[in-house]
Amino acid sequence: MTTTVLHTAADLHARPRTGRRAVVMTMGALHEGHATLIRTAREIAGPEGEVVVTVFVNPLQFGKGEDLDRYPRTLDADVKLAGISGADVVFAPSVEEVYPGGEPEVRITAGPMGQRLEGASRPGHFDGMLTVVAKLLHLTRPDAALFGQKDAQQLALVRRMVRDLNFGVEIVAVPTVREDDGLALSSRNRYLSPQERRTALALSRALFAGRDRLAAQEALRARAREVPSSQARAEALSALGESRAAADAAAVAKASPGVADAVRAAARLVLDEAARLDPPLELDYLALVDPADFTEIDDDYTGEAIIAVAARVGTTRLIDNLPLTFGAPGTPDSAGQPGSLGAHRGAGEASGAVS
Repeated sequence: MTTTVLHTAADLHARPRTGRRAVVMTMGALHEGHATLIRTAREIAGPEGEVVVTVFVNPLQFGKGEDLDRYPRTLDADVKLAGISGADVVFAPSVEEVYPGGEPEVRITAGPMGQRLEGASRPGHFDGMLTVVAKLLHLTRPDAALFGQKDAQQLALVRRMVRDLNFGVEIVAVPTVREDDGLALSSRNRYLSPQERRTALALSRALFAGRDRLAAQEALRARAREVPSSQARAEALSALGESRAAADAAAVAKASPGVADAVRAAARLVLDEAARLDPPLELDYLALVDPADFTEIDDDYTGEAIIAVAARVGTTRLIDNLPLTFGAPGTPDSAGQPGSLGAHRGAGEASGAVS
């Protein structure tokens, strides 16, 4: 497949369209996570449609002291990977093309959700992200836009913007891609030294520890519900040689329905240990939130949730998250995570012009 590189919206608009257009927004430095997003976009667009990959390092979403100047620019390699993955067009506009006349006076505001977690750590970041996503949606005019779940808060805000402001585009979420050791793929991973990378693995290990604690708590509660009385339950479990499980089940039966604090504690234990490594992990936040508004969940919460973490290792700031389900009849789905029966590698990293 021959991939066309375009630098202006006029050239992009001049292309004939015969089917659906699917767009993957990136800041370049493409890797396998982006490739998976592009392959998914190819499936959505179909053989008659068109896949457009945007490559634009957006200055609006970088705060003071962040890595705008050193963010990798690798357009030639990006075009090659995009083409191999199924892109028809790489749209690589200049800053002047996206922001004619300088930084825009009118911008999209992320609202209260944009002031939490990443928004609190990086003031103005989500306003800049939503502004450029809105502009790129107008410039590329897609039927569908694909975003990865690695940047879960970004994905939630883009969905909210599209819904609240009546953008006529489908937003498609694609699961996170991980290395075999569990580290989420990110363009910033290339900044890590081998020692820093070993420390950085604590992010994913902490999330998996929280997930596994939730699975254990849900399993204990399910077993506890199978026997009507606490005493009978303990005796039944003890008869199977599971005295520890019996004690745990009895404790869970008397506890509140939620296990959020236990999940947080399991994840934090891993992060606390990583803080003592050389080099240390410097935690920004660990959060267990409602994906609808990114507020912390209570201990009696049931339904979908996200456990999210952000930390700095050396000079590199990394984020990661996992979706969880509280109060499910069975244990949470752990497919695609190390230690599970599923494969490690899911689909793409969040890229929405911001990764």
